[in-house]
This record gives sequence, C-alpha cells and structure tokens, in this order.
Amino acid sequence: MSIISIAERKGREKAEMREDILNAARKILADNGVDGISVRKIAGMIEYSPAIIYHYFKNKEEIIEILIEEKYRKILADLSLLDACEKTPEEKLKESIISFIRLAVQMGDAYKSIMLNNSVTVLSHTSVLQQGAACERPAIGMLCKTLRELPGFNKKADTQVELTAQTIWSLSFGLSLRLIVEQVDDVQQQRLIDYTTDFILSALKK
Repeated sequence: MSIISIAERKGREKAEMREDILNAARKILADNGVDGISVRKIAGMIEYSPAIIYHYFKNKEEIIEILIEEKYRKILADLSLLDACEKTPEEKLKESIISFIRLAVQMGDAYKSIMLNNSVTVLSHTSVLQQGAACERPAIGMLCKTLRELPGFNKKADTQVELTAQTIWSLSFGLSLRLIVEQVDDVQQQRLIDYTTDFILSALKK
C-alpha cells in the first residue's frame, strides 16, 4: 500500500469521525438545546471516551460554533437567492421576511435554543442589535441593501437604515419564536406571516 493511499484513508477516517461527532451534537441540539451539548454526552452517543473528541475538535465551543454556522449559512443561502431574483424591492423584502420566518420555524427548537442562548460563544454569531451590525452580520447587511432600494430609503442615513433593518428582524424573530412555541395550524400561521409582512411594508411607506 502506498504512502498516499494510507494518508487518504486516514484523512477519510478522520472526516468520518468528525461527522459522527457533529451528528451526535446535532441530535443533542435538537433534543436538549445548546446548553445540553457537552463533550461527555457526545462521547457517550458515539461510544468513545471524551478524550477522543479533543483529537478532532479543540473544545465544545468549536463544535457549537460549527453547528451555528451551519444554520446561519442555510438562512444566508436562501436570502441570497431572493436577492439575486429580478423582482421589485418590495417583493424582495416581503419574500425575504417570509423565507426567514419559514426557515426559522422549520428549524424549530434548535433555532429557538440557539437564538435565545446568551453565552459569549453563541452571541458572537447571533447578536444583531449592536450598532454596526450591518457590517458585522451578513443577514442584516443584506436587509439594509434591500431597504436602500425602496423609494426614499436611498437618501436615509446609514444609522436609520440599520435601525430599520434591526426592527424588521426583531419583529420577524418574535413571530418565528411564537410560531415554534405555539405550533398553530398552517392556515393561521400563513395568516400571521402575511399580516406581519404587509404591516412592515405598509409602515415603511409612511
């Protein structure tokens, strides 16, 4: 067996073990939230000693950061597709809000657990209300870009546009959480989402 094939095999085995660890962490996140994730629990699920985990990840925080980035990339990917569509700014904004809410609800308890967690590790990825968030958080930046395309918004100060984006995000986030918690029927869910987006668009025209 050549040295290259041995290296390839070891690399594949390492990648498979990392994925096993992440899959266990994903399961814990879905069942018990961010606070339920621990190296010991992950090790127990994959039937290895906790020390093995540290051969593949620096610590629990690195694993949590990877899981958060996975969720965030999914949201950004959906928003990017909408941003590239040839639609009016109003249509882009409305569909972006709807897409965000639906994706959050689809993620369910995992999304709720991540977004309500106030640890430094999690907030370093999820905080959106700080001044300058438009530059630090791609989702807020994309929302600001869409707002700039609306009539009258191209002349507004950056601070005002950012505050508007943060307010829209907060309204959408609040509705998403309540839909996850209350699990209303599909008809009522659609009614609430439509009313919220129409309310936001109407307020922006004033």
